Amino acid sequence: MPRIIAIANQKGGVGKTTTAINISASVAAAERRALVVDMDPQANLTSGLGIDTDRLDGQTIYRGIIDGVSAEGLILDTELEKLKVLPSERSLTGAELELVDQPRREYRLRELLAPIAASFDFIFIDCPPSLGLLTVNALVAADAVLVPLQCEFFALAGVSELMTTVSRVRASFNPQLTVLGIVFTMVDGRTNLTAQVMEDVRAAFPQAVFDSVVPRNVRLAEAPSFGKPILLYDIRSKGAEAYLDLTKELLRHEEKSPR
Repeated sequence: MPRIIAIANQKGGVGKTTTAINISASVAAAERRALVVDMDPQANLTSGLGIDTDRLDGQTIYRGIIDGVSAEGLILDTELEKLKVLPSERSLTGAELELVDQPRREYRLRELLAPIAASFDFIFIDCPPSLGLLTVNALVAADAVLVPLQCEFFALAGVSELMTTVSRVRASFNPQLTVLGIVFTMVDGRTNLTAQVMEDVRAAFPQAVFDSVVPRNVRLAEAPSFGKPILLYDIRSKGAEAYLDLTKELLRHEEKSPR
């Protein structure tokens, strides 16, 4: 069975989608079969992998969650042979309201992925920047949560709120859900605030912080506008090095952890 990892943070602009794109691409480059699922109505992950959302003709994850269309018919190829994507579009915005009165509303993504899960070694889910029903669906479908965290003033409070949601999902819907770890993103090592936030988070979650950190990097910020993961845009950049290091750390962790 694959490892299913939700990449979540209720705050926007923390590098969540960038992390989803680049860690899934790095896993695929390491010859693992990877699927990345775009659960964000902004569909930035979809376009960041070079897919024109205007040409999807509604064949997106919305159809799978709301209309029961098979995931197999929605999955698309990317430039990397081992990486596939389950795309999103803006119509997913309405899914939160449409699911409210539906039976097993929290399990829609888990049930959508179940028939195709065995085709992959890793499934990464890019969550929207909220703790609503779409994110809950991702957490119910996942084995673990990876939390990208920008080093800013309210970072610790945001992580605590997410951890509370994870605990509630674990208690009510998915007792196997764990926290894989926290990864610092957009790191600017020149500021005192960055150092203080990193110290505070490591003190609060001593067993849950990755050693690898992702720096602020112009090439990393440019890559999505070209529809490419950083490995294909500029493999020699600091951003590419950071995500390769993070992926190596994740794979080492997975090899040691019992399934």
